[in-house]
Amino acid sequence: MSQWEKLKQLDTKSLEQLHNLYQDENFPMDVREYLAHWIETQDWEKAITNYSLATIHYQNLLDLINNQYSRFMQEKLFICQHKFKRYRQNMQATYGDDPVLLAKNVASYLMQEKMILSNVVEDHQAVMGQPQPVDFERHQNVVQKLNALKNGVQAGEQELKFLEEQQDEFDFKFKTYKFQESNNSEKQKEEELQVLQKMLNILDCNRKKVLQKFAEFINEAEVLLNTLVKEELADWKRRQQSACIGAPVKVCLDQLENWFTACAVCLFQVKRLLIKLEELGDKVTYDKDPFKIQRPTLEKLVKTLLTNLIKSAFVVENQPCMAPQSKMPLVLKTSSQFSVKPRLLVKLPEVANHLMKVKACIDKSSPNGKGYRKFNILGTNEKAMNMTESKFGGLCVDFRHLQLKEQKSLIGGKGSNETSLVVTEELHLISFETELVYQDLILKLETSTLPVVVISNASQLLSGWASVVWYNMLCSDLQNMTFFSNPPTALWSQLSETLSWQFSSNTKRHLDTEQLDMLSEKLFGPQENYADCYISWAKFSKENLPRQNFSFWLWLQGILDLIKKYFENIWNDGHIIGFVSKKRERKLLNDKQSGTFLLRFSESSKDGGITFTWVEHLPNGDCKIRSVEPYTKGHLTNIPLSEIVRFYKVMAEENVPEHPLLYLYPNIPKDEAFGKYYLDSDADVQLKHNKYLRTRLIVVSERPPTEIPPAMIDEGLVEDLPLLSATCFDFLGFSQLSTT
Repeated sequence: MSQWEKLKQLDTKSLEQLHNLYQDENFPMDVREYLAHWIETQDWEKAITNYSLATIHYQNLLDLINNQYSRFMQEKLFICQHKFKRYRQNMQATYGDDPVLLAKNVASYLMQEKMILSNVVEDHQAVMGQPQPVDFERHQNVVQKLNALKNGVQAGEQELKFLEEQQDEFDFKFKTYKFQESNNSEKQKEEELQVLQKMLNILDCNRKKVLQKFAEFINEAEVLLNTLVKEELADWKRRQQSACIGAPVKVCLDQLENWFTACAVCLFQVKRLLIKLEELGDKVTYDKDPFKIQRPTLEKLVKTLLTNLIKSAFVVENQPCMAPQSKMPLVLKTSSQFSVKPRLLVKLPEVANHLMKVKACIDKSSPNGKGYRKFNILGTNEKAMNMTESKFGGLCVDFRHLQLKEQKSLIGGKGSNETSLVVTEELHLISFETELVYQDLILKLETSTLPVVVISNASQLLSGWASVVWYNMLCSDLQNMTFFSNPPTALWSQLSETLSWQFSSNTKRHLDTEQLDMLSEKLFGPQENYADCYISWAKFSKENLPRQNFSFWLWLQGILDLIKKYFENIWNDGHIIGFVSKKRERKLLNDKQSGTFLLRFSESSKDGGITFTWVEHLPNGDCKIRSVEPYTKGHLTNIPLSEIVRFYKVMAEENVPEHPLLYLYPNIPKDEAFGKYYLDSDADVQLKHNKYLRTRLIVVSERPPTEIPPAMIDEGLVEDLPLLSATCFDFLGFSQLSTT
């Protein structure tokens, strides 16, 4: 589609910008309209710096305007002819002596047009909250197909009315002929029969034309249906998979619902018109009547398309999710309530008035492996669809209080699982069934959720979430319940994006390239390029990291949990580098002024830990990089990270405390970076009304008796080395004591 065609399809506000752009008669909008293809295929930018090329473009433009003028003259379009005569004169007067000016103006117009289109896409993203580009052209293609189908069906309905009038006229004359047949002479009979035969031939020809039109509508509807189901709906399902594991993508169904509904309305209208054709055929028929021969085939095809459309339109809008774990859908705990919402993307008032009961069930066709667990659904597992539970009036049903209960096994007792899969690798499907009755259609509809992981203990939650992430990152078969019998490996380029989503969906900050580089090095070791590296399912979530007793996945989730509970604001504001290797840490701090520090996550804490590292330049010229033992949940529960940074001290010579943390990397004064997180300092005013000395929890470290050679850090021989030992205690008025 040309740029000009895209512009003409914009909304009124954007079209107003286009009208303002072409107010100047130096390059009229009419010329842009009629010569759009030629204008967009010329290299105007090059012509700005090439006088010869600019002259050629100028001469070609005048020739094309003359050609258009001649066409208007032949078609006797007087007003258009007059306009283009004036345009040619203005072009010659404006650009005849300076063709380069024409190139500059046209290039500027084309660039501003692109900006209008770009702004429309950005505005759409801002409204929908979708960061990635909208496939504008693809969606416009669907809209064009829908409009063409609507217009065609409406035109077909008008032709059918004309055909009905023509048939009524033939029917009237034929009956009149029959009534007067006995009174007419043979010659009159022959003449009237010739007239009737001629009318019948025309009627037969028009019937065939109408049927041909209907066949074209149905073909257009079939192409549109394939686009909606195989492209748009399939794309939405893939985006929903990504959204379930944290991707910032739009999964609103309203647009799809509008398209499905519009397509269904057109098909039902075609179906009604085909019934009308049947009625016309019953009134007037003859040998080789096309209504009798072709119409039943078309009606059957329409019913098939409607069946496929409506069955495909029954989807799960909101995947199963437990309320406390809204960021971890598809992991369900037995005896815990969860919600799920199916939706029908065909919104017809008559359908809404029909009572459609939806029943939920689990594992209708589950694997029959030995030990594979089976469950019952408890709660209200059958409800009627309605439009009140949808924000935009769609037909849906919201199951809000369902529970799963494991069936007792006859062999091995309750909870027996003798398959090769662990509990968190077992996948289960929750499906929904209903029946739609509309006109003469009676359809059994069924849809199912994405595979869910069912756990029985909260300690299995993170392992279950790992399975959900791995499945939806790699699997396009939405009902592959044996996926973990032989789980595929993942490319680092896939996994790194998914890991970043875990942080952006739970906080307001994703992982940047440097942070992901540290994680890739942790998994694969030092390499030049990690994009083509593969990681197995076992290494991702089951095998322990080197020299640790926990997996990569549990370590990462421990850090994420620490962020959410204790210092999310500091993380969101970008004050925590977080994932950085010790070698890079030293490189970052080495040339900074003394007291420059950064915050990074511990690599040795299963439940998450954070530490800070700072640089000291000694009087003898030596550079010391110092770190403190990681702060874990136990520390951060008692004292906020901002207060640790604020009051952290080191016992120097003669037990004189000093503040070593002065500048947050790269050179932000500590109080400027962390001041807004400090606890309320107004409490100090209350000291004069208190008969006790004020206490404050602070952190003090003692210098170690020996220093670790920097080379050990550079060579990666020390993991989270505690150069300073941190201690928390209540300190009584450390700098000043106030009494009352």
